Amino acid sequence: MNATELTAKEKWTKVEEFFAQNFTGGETPDLDTILFLIGVQELGKGKRKFKKDDKVNLLHIAVCRVLEPFGYYRFDGLDKDGWPQFEFLEPLPELKANEQSLLMKQAIIQYFEDRELF
Repeated sequence: MNATELTAKEKWTKVEEFFAQNFTGGETPDLDTILFLIGVQELGKGKRKFKKDDKVNLLHIAVCRVLEPFGYYRFDGLDKDGWPQFEFLEPLPELKANEQSLLMKQAIIQYFEDRELF
């Protein structure tokens, strides 16, 4: 079975397994942890200690990056410190908490597919 034949649930399980095996010592990560790690990847400065404000910014970078293919944000370059900047294009639809979670999971799956990580 190839990646296109997997269900969304199976793809999400593969995403969780990827992070559990590579970053969280075998523990299944939560959505915020996955987004944080995507933010670190997108920043491209490697493993290091981050301040609280930096952690919030990393989550923002990840959200912008994974929602970019859906037309909500557009990469706008790097700031003077090398942090990715995004232009806000379109507001997200009003979603309930569980719907927000499903959208983010779908966007993260797309992020993985775009980078051929499955």
